[in-house]
Amino acid sequence: MQPDFFFGYLPFWIVNYGLSIVIWSCVGRWLLGFFMPRIQPQNYIWRAFLMLTEWAVRSAAWITPSLVRPGWMPLIAAFWLYWIRIVLFFFLHSVGMTPSVSIGG
Repeated sequence: MQPDFFFGYLPFWIVNYGLSIVIWSCVGRWLLGFFMPRIQPQNYIWRAFLMLTEWAVRSAAWITPSLVRPGWMPLIAAFWLYWIRIVLFFFLHSVGMTPSVSIGG
């Protein structure tokens, strides 16, 4: 018998959607950086992007060569998180923690 589609695979959903949110927020932060000065503490949208992605950008800056300009770090962080998401999917799939789609009855 297959577990419940949502609660039976909760670790998979949390990892998958959590990383997706941070990846797309990194891309949004990178795009928003073109239109907004870097330091704008009064803008709540910019603060939300910073709060959600700063840990990923700092981690990417730590493993990325210093040759890369800081303005590109959110996009590089999104790249690294994308590949982490793919690897985690294959790991979770190998241990049977991903839902399967069954066609037919």
